[in-house]
Amino acid sequence: MTQMPVISLASGNADSLGQQLGDSFKTYGFATVVDHGLDPALVAKAWALTKELFDQPEPDKMKGFNTAIAGQRGYTPFKTEIAKGADFHDLKEFWHIGRDVDPASPLAGSMLRNVWPDVAEFKETFQSLFAEMDKVGARILSSIALYLGLPAHWFDAAIEDGNSILRLLHYPPIVGATDGCIRAGAHEDINLITLLLGAEEAGLEILRPDGSWMSVAPPAGGIAVNVGDMLQRLTNHVLPSTTHRVVNPSGERSKYSRYSMPFFLHLRSDFPIKTLPQCISAQNPNRYPEPILADDYLRERLIEIGLLKA
Repeated sequence: MTQMPVISLASGNADSLGQQLGDSFKTYGFATVVDHGLDPALVAKAWALTKELFDQPEPDKMKGFNTAIAGQRGYTPFKTEIAKGADFHDLKEFWHIGRDVDPASPLAGSMLRNVWPDVAEFKETFQSLFAEMDKVGARILSSIALYLGLPAHWFDAAIEDGNSILRLLHYPPIVGATDGCIRAGAHEDINLITLLLGAEEAGLEILRPDGSWMSVAPPAGGIAVNVGDMLQRLTNHVLPSTTHRVVNPSGERSKYSRYSMPFFLHLRSDFPIKTLPQCISAQNPNRYPEPILADDYLRERLIEIGLLKA
């Protein structure tokens, strides 16, 4: 498997961009992209506030923790999440920010309210970054739609007011023996696609078909984008949701925190995930003859990873 290409979102026409992204997704389940258009000043502000958030004393962070909402908003403490099928919890803590929907929206009942920490400028900064990440994700999906032989705006209605989440992640320094724990155990993402800021810091690895691991590190300021299980299901595995992990650093790097910001772009809660006809063939029969609502699928997976009780 060759080195993953770096794709400029500013290069070529929509069809050419769709081909580049689609080929990378089909080969790796991932793509690395640059020229995405996120405001560098806004991103820099978000990094500073993320560090400020996690530097708070534990009692202050715990004010944002609510076990009843399965970590979908606010704070999730260190070593809470566990990858599906894993024996050890992840060495991370995180904060979730979701979409602010109109209370009159028919989806309001399935969308949780945000929890905001006592950090100056936090709310407005991350509301802005959420909106920008949402736009970048929609543009990538538009290109993928063309790759799949769909109209360019096919995904627009599917993700309108989708239950997307911006996750602020902190992996603390490694202190002492980890007893088999790593920063993020091998897993696949639940959602449609994930846009990851901060992947240039070493640690992210994807599983190759031959069972070996490949490091993924976009250029500084770039984004790693990957296929989630919802898109894999929708495309009948034409676009694979690749297993990935974040390994522990060694040497001097183990003394430092690692921060990242994945944006999990989700379908609307009421969207039926039904296999695309063009992704079904004699060689690739339909693996999912029964559709499932996006919200039901999300609930199933949150139970699997230990964030929600059955």
